Amino acid sequence: AASTMRSLISNHSRYVESFRVFLENSTEHQCMQEFIEQQLPGVISSIGNGKSTINILSVGGGAGEIDLLMLSKVRAKYPGVTINNEVIEPSAEQIFSYKERVAKTSNLENIKFTWHKETAHEYESRMNAEKESKKWDFIHMVQVLYYVKDIPATIRYFHQLLEAQAKLLIILVSGTSGWATLWKKYGSRLPLNDLCSYITSADIEAILDSAGLKHQLYELPSHMDITSCFTEGNTDGELLLDFLTEACEFSKTAPPELKQQIMEALRKPECSEERDGKVLFNNNLSVIVVEP
Repeated sequence: AASTMRSLISNHSRYVESFRVFLENSTEHQCMQEFIEQQLPGVISSIGNGKSTINILSVGGGAGEIDLLMLSKVRAKYPGVTINNEVIEPSAEQIFSYKERVAKTSNLENIKFTWHKETAHEYESRMNAEKESKKWDFIHMVQVLYYVKDIPATIRYFHQLLEAQAKLLIILVSGTSGWATLWKKYGSRLPLNDLCSYITSADIEAILDSAGLKHQLYELPSHMDITSCFTEGNTDGELLLDFLTEACEFSKTAPPELKQQIMEALRKPECSEERDGKVLFNNNLSVIVVEP
């Protein structure tokens, strides 16, 4: 029987809802925060040397939570310097949340925010049309490269916009994560549309190596509690399953055989570990820092 599965991305409100449940049940943001606290100061230690203005480009900045954490580290390293923070983000909803967050945050005096409602590709086209080649001191792409059509070309494009001391920072799921296992095995049977690709840090490293771009890799251990996925009819569990499979209403629309295989795979050690009666999915992230 033909499957009625639809991509989760095609239902924006359900995507947002499942993403919220994912953040509540995972250490996704905590492990990024820890990296920003402990490692980022070293990464950005020379991006602003001798500059009166630091230009930062946030590609797919979302609602700005991680952006503001990174900005606070740049400010701490370069107190009193003007920071020009430009954000590329295609979702109007996310930009709205980002602006609200900025309005509620104190001591952002010397930071100038500009938002562009566009994709990375649209930004590139606009810059080419305007014959502008603005250079940046720090460019970051957090959990965004899945939504880019030509990944090698996108990395090359943003890499060439780096100043001499600059850094390009990429965060993605790790090649060692449960995501990598799940996507390799079942990706071809899941309803992912053209807007998104199953890509991990291992793929990005291969792209960087073949382009001869020097980079450093940091692994961030992270997990997601997916115990609720194994309780039939649990609302959070169903949203997490949607998020895991990128399918809208996965448990209702997936072919029974595929559903059974995925439910079994999710419990296996390649994807998860069972601890204290909980099933913890391996949500490891990688941070890749690319040199100019």
